[in-house]
Amino acid sequence: MSGPTETEDLLRRYAPQVLGALVRRYGHFDAAEDAVQEALLAAAGQWPAEGVPDNPRGWLIRVASRRLTDALRAEEARRAREERAAALTPRDSFVAEDRAPREDDTLSLLFLCCHPDLTPSAQTALTLRAVGGLTTAEIARAHLVPEATMAQRISRAKRKVRGVRFERPDTWERRLPAVLRTLYLIFNEGYTATSGPSLQRRDLAREAIRLTREVHRLLPDFGEVAGLLALMLLTDARRDARSGPHGELIPLDEQNRGRWDRAAIEEGVALVTRALSGGPAGPYQVRAAIAAVHDEAPSADATDWQEILGLYDVLVRLVPGPVERLGRAVAVAMVHGPQAGLAELDALEGDLGESHRLDAVRGHLLERAGADVEARAAYESAAAKTLSLPEQRYLRARVARLTGQTDGPGAT
Repeated sequence: MSGPTETEDLLRRYAPQVLGALVRRYGHFDAAEDAVQEALLAAAGQWPAEGVPDNPRGWLIRVASRRLTDALRAEEARRAREERAAALTPRDSFVAEDRAPREDDTLSLLFLCCHPDLTPSAQTALTLRAVGGLTTAEIARAHLVPEATMAQRISRAKRKVRGVRFERPDTWERRLPAVLRTLYLIFNEGYTATSGPSLQRRDLAREAIRLTREVHRLLPDFGEVAGLLALMLLTDARRDARSGPHGELIPLDEQNRGRWDRAAIEEGVALVTRALSGGPAGPYQVRAAIAAVHDEAPSADATDWQEILGLYDVLVRLVPGPVERLGRAVAVAMVHGPQAGLAELDALEGDLGESHRLDAVRGHLLERAGADVEARAAYESAAAKTLSLPEQRYLRARVARLTGQTDGPGAT
């Protein structure tokens, strides 16, 4: 028998692979997704009691394919459609295919979701839903838009790729920016979950790194692919030091750097060094270079913030978005003082939607500036906005610490 948690982990891992297998064989993205959901529900009901089958992916593919072919046959009103459904590949072929897969179905699904007929936002949203396994609410928060807006965006994307059979794109470069952007968002959601009791969703981060490695293997000469892989490795190298024994968040400057993954750091530094020597730097390469400066510093106090600020200056010229400018504001504060950083934050007001990060950074800078009352208010505002329980606890702990400082003995 298998426990509920073990079953959930297996289903989360196999869901995009099963969806990719069905869509590659049949097309019908919407119908395939529904069939996969039915197969997952069947597995959730059977596996805890009867045990996980020897070939869980093959089991899910067989069950989902039956659901899909049954649904297609039920919808067929004319004989031609009935004959088409009856002529679908026999179910047994999925077993052999599962034992010796022709290619990674998840990667193929990723490139389908980044179809050029979709807008960039639709490409990212559909991939996060189908490949990353994120909920519509999580995707909406990642894009700083209402959940209803994101639900409509995903539905429209599904309709556009309905009936499209996917193969490896003839021109990979056309889809590459959307693929990289999507992999980056999946990694970010895995590294810092937008909601829930856990700070990290390591399964998503691992899957993003795995898929990015595969894209890098296929396109080894593309600097931005290497840059993204380096960025993921350099960031993920800190994962074990980011939380305490009870899951509490530990900020970068307080982490035990002895717990960082040195092998991942060395690989990431080597990747970004080679990528930067190959020509003009792209945004992922610059982000990776910033991460490398942090990771190579022996301590927080030894961090070369002047170099980081210079790299952020390059980054915001390439991508002048609010997240990049927020990172630059922190660097400005570390080089020129908290008041200079706070002035940078004022220019970002309203640009980050309902994200808590602006208030969280403002709280840190106000605290460094000695403005404890204002810092408490900023932390409280940030805690009210985030749906991540570890981040809420961290922010409220900062409030409690400042409350003790300002309301305790000697406070006026």
